[in-house]
Amino acid sequence: MTRTSNVFARVEPETKKQAEKILEQLGISMSAAVGMFLKQIVIQEGLPFEVKLQTKRPLSMSELTQEQFDMEIQKGYDDMINGRVHSVEEVEEEMKRLYGI
Repeated sequence: MTRTSNVFARVEPETKKQAEKILEQLGISMSAAVGMFLKQIVIQEGLPFEVKLQTKRPLSMSELTQEQFDMEIQKGYDDMINGRVHSVEEVEEEMKRLYGI
């Protein structure tokens, strides 16, 4: 019989609840999921996903106050009036370069 060891972790209750719901649908226990995660750390010799700070990202309207939103719209309008415009192709290329989208 395989010996096991206990792992204790504190997580936010809502995160735990959401994870349990998904794991239940997958037919995987929380214990098995944590075991899989730890096994992947061993196999990959690090976290099994990328961990980094997002330093540059597009603005999200939901993160802006009305004043900030108005200022962003005004900046865009000023750029348009002053001829600081880009083609759709240029914008798509820059979005891919900066954000991978």
